[in-house]
Amino acid sequence: MSLVLYTKPGCPYCRKAMDFYDAEGIAYTEYDAQNDKERQNEMLKFTDGDLVVPAIVENGVYVGSGWGTPRRG
Repeated sequence: MSLVLYTKPGCPYCRKAMDFYDAEGIAYTEYDAQNDKERQNEMLKFTDGDLVVPAIVENGVYVGSGWGTPRRG
């Protein structure tokens, strides 16, 4: 499985998502969608322009943005 998290520094919802995947032993790749404009543009293609993070992409398919119930970010 390939899991990508688009995040921004200091985002508490991003941290919660990463903590969850770490606790589950699920490997992921994290990209800074705030400071890396190339990655931000990549994320925006997946999210159809939604800037909410974390944006989660699994096996090349956009899963959703935000974290928690309801999702926040």
